[in-house]
Amino acid sequence: MKSLIDITDFSVKEIDELLNTALDIIAHPKKYSKKCKGKILATLFYEPSTRTRLSFESAMHELGGSVIGFSSADSSSASKGESFADTAKVISNYAHVIAMRTPIEGAPLVASLNASIPVINAGDGGHLHPTQTLADLLTIKREKGRLNNLTVGFCGDLKYGRTVHSLISAFSRYENINIVLISPKELKLPSYVKHDVLEKNNMPYEETTDLENSLPKLDVLYMTRVQQERFADKDEYEKLKNSYILTKEKFEKAKKDTIILHPLPRVNEISVKLDEDERACYFKQVANGKYVRMALILKLLTLAKDKTKCTLNKEGLIYNQHKCTNPKCITKTEQELDNVCKPSKTDGDVLRCVYCDKKVNK
Repeated sequence: MKSLIDITDFSVKEIDELLNTALDIIAHPKKYSKKCKGKILATLFYEPSTRTRLSFESAMHELGGSVIGFSSADSSSASKGESFADTAKVISNYAHVIAMRTPIEGAPLVASLNASIPVINAGDGGHLHPTQTLADLLTIKREKGRLNNLTVGFCGDLKYGRTVHSLISAFSRYENINIVLISPKELKLPSYVKHDVLEKNNMPYEETTDLENSLPKLDVLYMTRVQQERFADKDEYEKLKNSYILTKEKFEKAKKDTIILHPLPRVNEISVKLDEDERACYFKQVANGKYVRMALILKLLTLAKDKTKCTLNKEGLIYNQHKCTNPKCITKTEQELDNVCKPSKTDGDVLRCVYCDKKVNK
């Protein structure tokens, strides 16, 4: 049985197959309208969401299936202290696949290790968001006609931007991808993504604070919101929230075929006047998200015929010698959960938490 926790859980071949299935769904929707008849999706959303939750629910309904679940932690047994592991075991009796969104980093991984049905990570804190990445890849493929030979700029909150982390990981398997990282120094891409993804895969990248002078070189501009909910210090958020605002005038410096993506919701980082520009593709991303989630649900339900439960690959793992210090890590909330770390893929002297990928102090 297979789950999707990290975009790298799927090979490039599997991702390409998913994208092709999504394209076929777009072209022949009636062919898929009863593919999930009798199947149930459980949407376990512990924090607010509009696009991701509704796109999963819409995807399952359009496949002919049903949906159960909750839209906040307060309306679940989490408010009574139930663990993610126990929730996964319980929901496995009610549904055929789980989509989970949570502010706790590593929680979907723990759920997948305890569930007897596939689990989809629909976003865990500032860590990962692989299904948004699939929507991003489908949008880029439809708009640019390729997923190789691209210069991609990521702008805004690269520190907490889980969509950024997942998309960079996905691009690490494609050819001739150049990355431009545009952010204030306080919101730079985490070192583990730079070291374990970009540098490990010899991906060319540059870091800058200058959006306008970066625009002429980009094929894709991926704008992000500075996420208030990830900040412990409100003053820090107020200082950084307006770091980048893309206007129609600024975007005149971009190439005629540069596309703009944004995982949404936006606040004010993209002027609404740009919505009329044919290169603005963020609302197309929303539609593509539904189609690619339809393809993903179909694939995971097919793979679920193998009843073997998900397990950690224990090779090289170190158990209970070091504790993760990330306050948002699942190890801080889940009772009796082992502290498990792994050597960095690029630096064996650095250990990282298996659940949240943050550096562990020895």
